[in-house]
Amino acid sequence: MRNRQWRLASHPKGMVREADFELHEESLPDPSDGEFVVKVDYLAFDPAMRAWITGVDTYVSGIQVGDLMRGMGVGRVVASRSAAFPQGALVSGLFGWQEYALCSGGSPEDARVLPPGTPPTMPLSVLGITGLTAYFGMLDVGEPEVGANVLVSGAAGATGSIASQIAKHVVGCRTVGIAGGEEKCRWLTGTAKLDAAIDYRTEDVHARIRDLFPKGIDVFFDNVGGKILQAALANLAIKGRIVLCGGISSYNDAAPGPGLPNYLELVIKRGRMEGFIVLDYASRFGEATKKLLEWVEAGKIAHREDIQEGFENAPQTFLRLFDGSNKGKQLLRISDEGRDGRDTASTR
Repeated sequence: MRNRQWRLASHPKGMVREADFELHEESLPDPSDGEFVVKVDYLAFDPAMRAWITGVDTYVSGIQVGDLMRGMGVGRVVASRSAAFPQGALVSGLFGWQEYALCSGGSPEDARVLPPGTPPTMPLSVLGITGLTAYFGMLDVGEPEVGANVLVSGAAGATGSIASQIAKHVVGCRTVGIAGGEEKCRWLTGTAKLDAAIDYRTEDVHARIRDLFPKGIDVFFDNVGGKILQAALANLAIKGRIVLCGGISSYNDAAPGPGLPNYLELVIKRGRMEGFIVLDYASRFGEATKKLLEWVEAGKIAHREDIQEGFENAPQTFLRLFDGSNKGKQLLRISDEGRDGRDTASTR
């Protein structure tokens, strides 16, 4: 069995490029006792991957030149010598950018069998790391209360869209999202039904935040960093909380940018700014997945999936995360078996 893979060709300097990845082909060995082979149908893409390909160890080991590109996927077991992963089972796992994955099933990261009837893309989006990050970041770190004033940056993205709707429709907060472009802002106020949206491309973000939050921001869920974080910090309420989920505005900077010039607002407002890693909550993933599914089925959470096509397009699909092209969770369909008749999901 021949297997195509995308491997890291170079550690990016500045903006990531398609040339930082190279296509490789190799033979896939037959599974040994306890192993199984997955034919991957969908790959998922996340901004955090940009940090992985620097080669520097963070909360996970850095990806080195020549290594298989790491990433989550969903597919079908096509050969198995494991009773726990029978042939034909739909599974999700950290399969990497490849068409076939040889797995041992030794840990939840390797693979997990999905219940019959599971939509194949949902374990990579609203029920996957995306939804889990939003769930724990908003509820456990942000701790919003009913009626709180909540702001979310990157609110039309995969994680931000779920986090903002949890605040709005589950907790009962007044919630505003920041996004880039008229279409994304329209989705936030129309489909996701947030109270307002700020278009950072055409509006004065600082002024709009001040107008929309005259009493200050109680919880700011940040996926962007940079000037957006500064603007939110300047409008923090007394005892306000900032949840540091990501900082995509600086992921492709060739050199570190300046620090927060107005960080002393945290002292003045007696505020709290806290980062988190979703893996720290692994023991509670089952709880969160159950709740997220309930909220989706109850119409409290709308989600979008941006599905591109073709294994050969993996690098350029990854780049969509950094030029604002993607709308919702960025996925890539690499197998005809993964086709389910949908190009996007945007349901409430």
